[in-house]
Amino acid sequence: MLNITSIKNSRIINLQKLEKARERKLQNLFVIEGLKELSIAVVGGYEVKSIFFCSSIITENEIINIINGNRQIELIEISEEVFQKLAYREGSGGLIVTAVPQKHSLNSLILSSNPLVIILESVEKPGNLGAILRTADAANIDAVIVCDGQTDVYNPNVIRSSLGCVFTTPVAIASSQETIDWVKKNNIKIYATALSASKAYHTIDYTEPSAIVMGTESTGLSDIWLKNATQNIIIPMGGKIDSMNVSNASAIVVFEAKRQRGF
Repeated sequence: MLNITSIKNSRIINLQKLEKARERKLQNLFVIEGLKELSIAVVGGYEVKSIFFCSSIITENEIINIINGNRQIELIEISEEVFQKLAYREGSGGLIVTAVPQKHSLNSLILSSNPLVIILESVEKPGNLGAILRTADAANIDAVIVCDGQTDVYNPNVIRSSLGCVFTTPVAIASSQETIDWVKKNNIKIYATALSASKAYHTIDYTEPSAIVMGTESTGLSDIWLKNATQNIIIPMGGKIDSMNVSNASAIVVFEAKRQRGF
């Protein structure tokens, strides 16, 4: 087993490069940090390539149990100094993992007989995307579709803020036009959050196949969604501003839809 004690080791330098989306795409790898997140990725069917672990925090046998004895995964022991250099947060269980991204096409989504999906246009902040993935997991919805995204679903902050839900929640990545075509092909109604020509979200019937579409906090949804919406919806607010954090807004509307469906 390889044992690395220097932060200047080429493997460690290469691992740090994966912080950048361009490098993740080039290497076709991304980083998972944390024991729980690794366990969820294994359940989600992800191909794990390498596990860098600090033996003073976690043992080799503990790791082998998590990966179900898969001997094709490379185990690399690293010193505590190297681990502290690599770790983004505390409580990550002493391991840093590289894994292969999955394909996220619309055609790979498997819908229920009465689907409920979240569509996000041009989401920018990794933390918001991660929080929405947690909402999707909690509500057990069919899918999250990221349209014209401004952040990578394998951004380390998405993985952390989603608590690993990115690995088990069905996710598709596509353009807005591709998604609109797909939604219409599947006879799913489009409910677009907007400030104008909108009905209060809780007055809408979500018991039929529905897509809840969210835009950015700064500019909202683009015209292509507003023109193709079955109905624009709004969350009534009594404060001084007319916008809400997109992850909070998503949770409010999604759980109203689930309430109507008897959860």
